[in-house]
Amino acid sequence: MSQSLTPHSTLRQYLALTKPKVTQLAVFCAVIGMFLASPGLPDPGTVLAATVGIWMLAAAAFALNCLIERELDARMLRTARRGTASGTISSNQALVFSMLLGSAGILILRYGVNPLTMWLTLATFIGYAVVYTVILKPLTPQNIVIGGLAGAMPPALGWAAIANQVPAQAWLLVLIIFIWTPPHFWSLALYRRHDYKEAGLPMLPLTHGQHFTCLHIVLYSYVLLAASVLPYIILMNGLLYLSAALALGLRFIFLAHQLYKDYSDTLARKLFRYSIVYLALLFGALLLDHWLNPLL
Repeated sequence: MSQSLTPHSTLRQYLALTKPKVTQLAVFCAVIGMFLASPGLPDPGTVLAATVGIWMLAAAAFALNCLIERELDARMLRTARRGTASGTISSNQALVFSMLLGSAGILILRYGVNPLTMWLTLATFIGYAVVYTVILKPLTPQNIVIGGLAGAMPPALGWAAIANQVPAQAWLLVLIIFIWTPPHFWSLALYRRHDYKEAGLPMLPLTHGQHFTCLHIVLYSYVLLAASVLPYIILMNGLLYLSAALALGLRFIFLAHQLYKDYSDTLARKLFRYSIVYLALLFGALLLDHWLNPLL
């Protein structure tokens, strides 16, 4: 099968292992952290090196995730076409690909940015590819809650790249993503529950049911709104950000309640898609407000 692939299709198969959409959102949040860490514009060379290095390690983590879960992916409709699941990319090829990306990312962060960013990003790699994928995901329905810290780290990585430290403001951004992750992922797990059942993974909709999961999405949406206004409360950002956080958060709560009251896969998919837009717009508002309110 692999011999019939063209170079272009082979490249696309390898790119798919890096989960480009997820990686882009993570890198976006890291870049926002870089700009928030500087009162003016950060050094462009450092921004470029940090962006490339963080992207490489994130991509390497996702590729290793695909390798580890290749048998599970083969049983799920959503992931069956991945190269590692279909056999078009061998285990050795995927491992070498991941290690090359990861090694290059480590070198770029160590010598092009700073050691702190390298170690934090490497810890994030291990947290996602090993602790979450190998230990938590197959063992507990709270996998995404406990393992969500790894996915929440990009703002801290970006902040460390520019400031060579990770102050409380950066950890507050990590907290927001940490709280955002469960309702984001559970909405996906709801309308993809049959896939996860086939894979034998203990996702919350399967272990505790649809109603229980929707209730937790609602509860997390309120906690997310509270966490999202903290940058304003500690004077990290101003009214422009607060307005955006309230508007985006109330929309999140509305969609969560709608899902809880009258569940459908369509509404679950709608909330999942909105959650991605929510995070992108929220962090965009953080940056815009930061530039327009330099005295805060």
